[in-house]
Amino acid sequence: MSEQPATLLTPRVLLPFMLVTLIWGSTWIVITGQLGVVPPSWSVTYRFGVAGIAMFAFALIRRERLWPGGPALAFAVVLGIAQFAFNFNFVYRAEQHITSGLVAVLFALLIVPNTLLGRVFLKTPLEGRFLAGAGIAILGVGMMIVHEYRAAALGSAAVLAGTAFTLAGVMSASIANVMQGSRIARAQSMTVMLAWAMLFGTLADGIYAWITTGPPVIETTAVYIGGVLYLGVMASALAFPLYFNVIRAIGPGQAAWSSVLVPIIAMGFSTAFEGYHWATLSIAGGVVALIGLVIAVAKRPERPSVSGNMVSVPVDGHE
Repeated sequence: MSEQPATLLTPRVLLPFMLVTLIWGSTWIVITGQLGVVPPSWSVTYRFGVAGIAMFAFALIRRERLWPGGPALAFAVVLGIAQFAFNFNFVYRAEQHITSGLVAVLFALLIVPNTLLGRVFLKTPLEGRFLAGAGIAILGVGMMIVHEYRAAALGSAAVLAGTAFTLAGVMSASIANVMQGSRIARAQSMTVMLAWAMLFGTLADGIYAWITTGPPVIETTAVYIGGVLYLGVMASALAFPLYFNVIRAIGPGQAAWSSVLVPIIAMGFSTAFEGYHWATLSIAGGVVALIGLVIAVAKRPERPSVSGNMVSVPVDGHE
């Protein structure tokens, strides 16, 4: 009997998925403490500099071979620039124009390009139940977006700029997500691959920051330094390996449900620490999004096999 394909509800997938979602739900409020004195590009550079050091240290502790070879290094360059340079520079800049809550909610749309690109490049199957659940969840996200937009009372120019930066970050993240489901990524050590990707991402961040804002700037407050360490170690060095392993197990479409749950968690943190007040529209949107999630990941009833043999179907198009 062949092993059944993993799903989001498989314990070895669900537990890291939940941990990553909780961590990333907290990052939006931490990022706000990174804005101000230090240009966003330098904050991103410091974050992934810390994360890269942590990943290389972990690889050394595990006695892994640090040199992955030429093709893998080229892959790491593209992955690092897409995920750790473009994505986060866009996100940090978006929060200079619109609220962190609105950025977090907009990022929930990651499920759309992840699902479509996963289908095109990884041949990930699309089931009607999943598409229906995703559609319902997007409706809920849209309701939350409307509320956040109204609550922010921002000018049209700021909203357009912030939304454009956020969507650019979504596409950059989606490209990196789909890359993690590829054959070359699966053939590499996750720790070593991410260590090099974070190194290349940090170099790209630093070069861009120096060109656009000048020499490095640092804020020596406990809030800023603590934020860099938390974002670098917990939200990057710990969370990204867990998340990318989830992608390798179930594909980028299902993994992107994390982005749907993150804004709800982010609003919870904002409620606790910033006095965020839930409105009827935001509550309804969150409930609708969760209903969509339940529909999408609900286990399909087993069909009896005519021949008595079980046939496994790879979730990402690869055996």
